[in-house]
Amino acid sequence: MAKKTTIKKAVVRVPPSFETTSLEMTKKKTRIPWKWALLVLAALLGILFVANKGWVVAALVDGQPIFSWQLNSTLQTRYGQQTLEGMIGEVLIQKEAQKSGIAVSADDLKAKQKEILSSLGTEVSLEDFLKFQGLTEEDFNQQLKMQLTVERLLTKNMVVNDEDIDNFIATNSATLIATEPAALREEAKKAIINNEVSEKLQPWFLELRQKSNVMKFL
Repeated sequence: MAKKTTIKKAVVRVPPSFETTSLEMTKKKTRIPWKWALLVLAALLGILFVANKGWVVAALVDGQPIFSWQLNSTLQTRYGQQTLEGMIGEVLIQKEAQKSGIAVSADDLKAKQKEILSSLGTEVSLEDFLKFQGLTEEDFNQQLKMQLTVERLLTKNMVVNDEDIDNFIATNSATLIATEPAALREEAKKAIINNEVSEKLQPWFLELRQKSNVMKFL
């Protein structure tokens, strides 16, 4: 009777040292060397610097830089207090307007823009005016908003009647431009209001500033 032949399957075992070496090689392939990371970071910073070099350097004079921090320091020294006081004044005026329920709408600003441009001549556009003044439309509108707010605060209880207008026209006819009766009376009314604002502005604001609690750190 023939004997059965049993064939054993050969099991190939990987030496532990080979497995460890293979794993380390895989990790090394996927690991980004820190030097490359630094190079990538430096390249990104270089791109940001080129795109926004005004953050660091304000100007170059024959290759010599004037740094932005130098410009900011000079501006703060020369104009910082004046600018800060102006910003404080705007905040105080806005708060006073809120207390009095006074607001300036977009339509109010457009009407005031039109009034100013009309006084300069029919050929003057808003773009030309802003370019000449060195202003953006946002800055111009902010100035107009402050002007209208102060005007309404100081004249909220003021009444200009026909007698006031007649008296003003009679005594100031040489300063008025309009020729048509309706336009002349409107111009006179605005002049009366402007005179009232000019007279009250300084003492009113000084009182407002003295009553406020302002802490400055510059």
